Amino acid sequence: MTVAIAFRPVHEGSGDGNDIGDGFVTENTTLYEAIGGDPAVRALTHRFYVLMDTLPEASNVRAVHPSSLEGSEEKFYEYMSGYLGGPPLYTDKRGHPRLRSRHFVAEIGPVERDEWLLCFRRALDETIASQALRDLIWAPVERLAYHMQNKAPDTEEQP
Repeated sequence: MTVAIAFRPVHEGSGDGNDIGDGFVTENTTLYEAIGGDPAVRALTHRFYVLMDTLPEASNVRAVHPSSLEGSEEKFYEYMSGYLGGPPLYTDKRGHPRLRSRHFVAEIGPVERDEWLLCFRRALDETIASQALRDLIWAPVERLAYHMQNKAPDTEEQP
């Protein structure tokens, strides 16, 4: 037997590119609950940063992070918890995410964006069992990654 779960936004986003944090629910459950709650979010965010720290093909995105990833991992966990419809840990501690403006300190070009997405896709595939739930998480995260790009592609001038 196959069960389909249709999720909808909890409330309308602000239109500033941060509406990924609005979360998703059905009548009976949140996406946070559907993937397994806090342990699943912890596993996803931890695996993401392990991959970023160890994959040679993620070296550019790793380079825009601090030497210790602990703080980044904790913030990402807090953010994803609320995004997925769980406790709004990030906003409770830090206020509105203002993701794009908070990331201006890091140059994020197409290479860094794609490496970030590579790590997230692998972490998602390795920690969330349901393909349908992975798809629900992936689409807005991918859009957000493109929105976060703040550096034009490097172009080499031809003589």
